[in-house]
Amino acid sequence: MALENDTLAPDFELIDQFGQTVHLSDFRGVKPVTLVFFPLAFSGTCQGELCELRDNIGIFADANVELIGISVDSKYTLRAWGEEQGYTFPLLADFWPHGQVAKEYGVFLEEKGFANRATFVIDRDGVIRSSFITAPGQPRSLEAYRDAVAELVG
Repeated sequence: MALENDTLAPDFELIDQFGQTVHLSDFRGVKPVTLVFFPLAFSGTCQGELCELRDNIGIFADANVELIGISVDSKYTLRAWGEEQGYTFPLLADFWPHGQVAKEYGVFLEEKGFANRATFVIDRDGVIRSSFITAPGQPRSLEAYRDAVAELVG
């Protein structure tokens, strides 16, 4: 079961597509964060979703919200995909232990071996303020992101 709104987001330490370590707690007290869990790089729906976020990065940048993608792919896969698609936001590898962060957030699909399409919008204090999950194969709407960020920065 996915974490609920108004709960403290679990801290984590993951490697981004460039091999840099990222801690969620690094953003606490600094800026809000939007975590975008996605199943797999190079898959059609995931690519469509992340390209839409890339093309509308102003939603996050204008509100000073850090956008971060997370999947079970390796940092090498995420780097190749990120460079191919021109993603300017971090892509984190929840590679090993396999899907551990997705499990902590309650969005890992054991039977599939990857995370569901789940988004958590976290305030400066590290509290989940908004979240949304779509059914397998269903992309998240850009409007859901707009609404969550607008509500967060109020």
